[in-house]
Amino acid sequence: MRLGVLFSGGKDSCFALYKASKEHEIVCLMSMRSKNPDSYMFHTPNTDYITLQAESMGIPLLWGTTKGEKEIELEDLISLIKSAVKKYRIEGIVTGAIASVYQASRIQKICDNLNIKCVNPLWQKDQIGLLKELLENKFEVVITKVAAFSLDESFLGKKLDNDIIKKLYDLQSKYKINPAGEGGELETFVTYAPMFRKRIIIKKSKTDYADNLGFFIIEKAVLE
Repeated sequence: MRLGVLFSGGKDSCFALYKASKEHEIVCLMSMRSKNPDSYMFHTPNTDYITLQAESMGIPLLWGTTKGEKEIELEDLISLIKSAVKKYRIEGIVTGAIASVYQASRIQKICDNLNIKCVNPLWQKDQIGLLKELLENKFEVVITKVAAFSLDESFLGKKLDNDIIKKLYDLQSKYKINPAGEGGELETFVTYAPMFRKRIIIKKSKTDYADNLGFFIIEKAVLE
């Protein structure tokens, strides 16, 4: 099938793209700029640098914008997907959903109404297992947001590695967090993956953290 990817620049959408590309043709990326940093549907940190990821993969990128108002933001997503159907003749979309019924059910309904397929390569997979699989496949992932008690400032800007996975596993056991961040506990940015032609180098950044909420803000990044 000709597929478009709902793409945030984070580990889940990148990994879903990677898995789907083994069986399907990926013809475009679809990304949303949300004016609401607490959007229910969309990833928000460092989205400006998705353009570097798209360039590195050589995949066309379509942008949509939304105010990020609950449920209303779905109409903006529908407009973006319709644009991809018209411009790139996509037959389905790829999502990085793992366990969020809120997101998955709404995207599935949109696909049903547009008569296209919804492909969810990561759905219901073990979250720690997925994190380990990212490392096995040479993904380079930076933590860009934390939003949960137990995830402190020390996580911001860290690359995903076995030590970080061990910490997330321990916090899952102790505090019942979603180690892959499906409850909004953390967000990420991928600087390298098997389908990238060039690595993204972060040249300048800063952190902003207070009261169990923190961001790793990329201020300058370039392709290697």
